[in-house]
Amino acid sequence: MKDVIFAFTLGFGEEEKDALRLAHSIRTYAGELCFNPIWMLSQRSEDDLSEETRQELFSLGARLISFDLDPGVEKFHFGGYVTAAGIAEGLAQGEASFLVLMASDTLVLQTPSACRLPAGKSLGVCPVHLKLLGCGYNEPIDEFWKLVYQHCQVDVEKIFPMQTIVDEELVRAYFNAGLLVVRPERGLLRSWEADFTKSYRLPEFEAIFQQNEYYAIFMHQAVLAGSVLSSLKPGEFQLLPFEMNYPLHLHTRVAVERRPSNLNQLITCRYENYGESFGNPEVHASIQIDQPLREWLQTHFE
Repeated sequence: MKDVIFAFTLGFGEEEKDALRLAHSIRTYAGELCFNPIWMLSQRSEDDLSEETRQELFSLGARLISFDLDPGVEKFHFGGYVTAAGIAEGLAQGEASFLVLMASDTLVLQTPSACRLPAGKSLGVCPVHLKLLGCGYNEPIDEFWKLVYQHCQVDVEKIFPMQTIVDEELVRAYFNAGLLVVRPERGLLRSWEADFTKSYRLPEFEAIFQQNEYYAIFMHQAVLAGSVLSSLKPGEFQLLPFEMNYPLHLHTRVAVERRPSNLNQLITCRYENYGESFGNPEVHASIQIDQPLREWLQTHFE
């Protein structure tokens, strides 16, 4: 059995390029984990991919896992990601000690050793980058979060505080879905998928979606919080290092004293839009990038 399997979605267009870059970064910079299995989950079959993409997957040693998406889930920007998470976890059970689910707009820059969770820990997570729809820890629970907690059967006494990465707000436990480390046998991602599929159709949520499009966009992430809070004891959570899942696209909004001065210090980073993040003069002026990483980024940027 493998210690770690990396999994992420292979989307269309720029999202396909993101996934391939992520796979290359794992093979180049993940150190002792660089040869670990890479699974790419896609709504396309191998026959639907270009010959160039098929060859690249072969050269990377990546496994393509095709899946179908429920039509109702398609209207949610991250609905396919939730479905892929549940499928990957089911396949990983008995195959690996840990499944590392990542958003495709991620780069691995050092060995992500923290993905091997300590004994007793079942979920490795990072806080959300920004509060946005998060529920302030010292604020009343709003209508949206009351519904999430109700439908995920969360014991409110189990909710603990977290500080967001960028705006440093204290919120009720709210995790960034773009990096999740799980023990597959715990079934956390499958529970997330089930809770999401069950909840998004409910008329009470539909009414809230009409108020603000962000509720629909981040429904997956809110349900993730509710689902895992109902399943895990507080001691089973492992907060991943600040250097993992770092939001490079929000770098200039991070407090100066907390910003990394060198991109090479990070273990993994998120960038949202590759061209804008790595072609942004403001970002380049505020963070150093040493060789050979600088040349690697230039090659993949071009």
